[in-house]
Amino acid sequence: MRKPVISAAAAALALGLGLTACGSGSDSDSAKSGGDGDALVVGATAVPAGEVLAYIKKDLAEKAGLDLEIKEFTDYVLPNTALQEGELDANLYQNQPYLDDFNKAKGTDLVPVVKAYLPPMGVYSKKVTDVTKLADGATVAVPNDTTNEGRALKLLASKGVIALKAGAGTDASPADITSNPKHLTFKELEPAQLPRSLDDLAAAVINNNYAQDAGLSPTKDAILLESAENNPYANLLAVKKGNEDDPRVEKLAKLLTSPEVKKFIEDKYRGSVLPVVSG
Repeated sequence: MRKPVISAAAAALALGLGLTACGSGSDSDSAKSGGDGDALVVGATAVPAGEVLAYIKKDLAEKAGLDLEIKEFTDYVLPNTALQEGELDANLYQNQPYLDDFNKAKGTDLVPVVKAYLPPMGVYSKKVTDVTKLADGATVAVPNDTTNEGRALKLLASKGVIALKAGAGTDASPADITSNPKHLTFKELEPAQLPRSLDDLAAAVINNNYAQDAGLSPTKDAILLESAENNPYANLLAVKKGNEDDPRVEKLAKLLTSPEVKKFIEDKYRGSVLPVVSG
C-alpha cells in the first residue's frame, strides 16, 4: 500500500538515525538567519547532492564569500521538515513534483530557487539485462512515496513494459495501469530499501542517490535509465518562502549553475548525473 509522503513514525526514526553533520558547524549552529556573513546551512542527501556541495565548499565557496555548512540526511522527509522549521537555510535533494506533493500534503511553504542537476532514475536487476525480458509474473519493486512511484511507473511505461491510462500524472499508481502483459506484481518499498532488496526481486526502480550509495552505476548497471529530454525531475535548491533573495542563497545558486560545477559533475559522474547550467 502506498504510504503518504511523511508519517510521524518515519520522521521519528529518521530523526534518530538519519541526520549527520558534515562540515565545521554543530547542530547548535543550524540555520543562522543573520546577515551575509553567517554560515548557510544546507541539508542534502549524500550522493550526489552532498558531494556537489562538498566540492563547492572546498573549491569555490571562499572565493565567492560564502560560508557553507552541509548537513547530510539519509531520507527524503527530514530535509524538508528541518527546512520548514528553520533548522536549515536551504536544501538540495528533491525535484519539483516531490516538492509540490510535500507542500500539499504537509501544508509547508517551500519554494525552488534553481535547478542544479538531473539524477536519472533507473531500473536495476540481478536477474535480467533487458527490462523487456522480465519473466511473466515477476515482482518489481517501486518507491512507495507518491511522486517517485509515479515516476517509476512512467519509466517502465516508456519501454512498453506496462501502459498507463491517458492523463496519468506524476502521482500515477498501480491503479492507473491499463495494460500489464507480463502480469508483473508491484511491490512498494521505502526508497532506501530498494537496493538492499534486489536479491529478492526480479527488478527494482531505484532513485539515483540510493543506487549510487549502494555502489550501483546508473550508466553501467541500470537496465533502463531515464532520458534527460523534457525531464521534469531535475533536483532543486529549495528554501522556505520569503528567503529566495537571501544573499547567501543567491551565491550558492550561482555556484550550483556555474561552469566549474558543470565540469565537476561531468568528470565525476560521467553521465550518471547530468548538470543543469543556466543561460
